[in-house]
Amino acid sequence: MRRQVYSLIVDNNPGVLSRIAGLFSRRGYSIDSITAGKTADPRFTRITVVSSGDELILSQIEKQVRKLEDVVEIKLLKDDDAVYRELIMVKIRANATQRAEIVSVADIFRAKVVDVEKESLMIELTGNQSKLEAFLNLLDGYEILELARTGITGLARGIKDVTIIE
Repeated sequence: MRRQVYSLIVDNNPGVLSRIAGLFSRRGYSIDSITAGKTADPRFTRITVVSSGDELILSQIEKQVRKLEDVVEIKLLKDDDAVYRELIMVKIRANATQRAEIVSVADIFRAKVVDVEKESLMIELTGNQSKLEAFLNLLDGYEILELARTGITGLARGIKDVTIIE
């Protein structure tokens, strides 16, 4: 079982994300993570899909996605030729004495404290999955009230594979 990251450029049309997700659902393919957002050109959206499977399944996913009308381009991102990031926001129960300990852990990971309340602290952290998991492991002794993750997004390194869409 292998993980594959697909970077799609699609026409920014209503329902495009639903059609992409629907293809995965209809075919029984799993989506480990999916993110979407407008590109620098508002006519297009970049969708990053992470899926797992054997070589046959991953190849079928690529072929099926290429057939969709809204798909302008699909790139298979490789771990050594791409940069991946994910964002998490964590709300932690923290009294006055725990706050300093939690902030020191956040500082080590270059995380930001984005909200402080009397009984809680909210931290934002961006990085690769292993960094985020390491941070969450260090918070193991604290009560996590809420956790939100964006899912992976990524871009290929360098300029050799950049597609300019006219």
